[in-house]
Amino acid sequence: MTALDPIDRAIVNGLQGGFPISDRPYAEAAATLGLEEDVLIDRLDGLLERGVLSRFGPLYDIERCGGSFVLCALEVPEHDFERLAEVVNGFEQVAHNYQRDDPLNMWFVVAVESPEGADEAIAAIGEATGLEVQAFPKLDTFYIGFFVEV
Repeated sequence: MTALDPIDRAIVNGLQGGFPISDRPYAEAAATLGLEEDVLIDRLDGLLERGVLSRFGPLYDIERCGGSFVLCALEVPEHDFERLAEVVNGFEQVAHNYQRDDPLNMWFVVAVESPEGADEAIAAIGEATGLEVQAFPKLDTFYIGFFVEV
């Protein structure tokens, strides 16, 4: 991992608990960190480019917006993993995809605007890959406060 200077460290530690909702949220967040708005934006861009942050943005409760997230898995032959990962990632409904060392070795999240859309996307992915998609819909919601101090 890239070493963080004190300013980057303050940004990562200071913005984990929320982000202002205002006309100028970056300016407001920057002020709480003792920075200028453009400095904060440039630093965030740098943290993303260096891979220190994988993403920076809001998290929404998709169900409250009428949509659906479904965790899915495939058992993909190792020799065909890269090709099938491209097929799965080609679906706009796939939020992210990762490999695991398990018989179900490709895991991904289907994110859609409606519960019916999840079933349609899962069926289409199964057809495109020729594999049976294992779907693990959410049964309960748990809210866990997780903050990492760097």
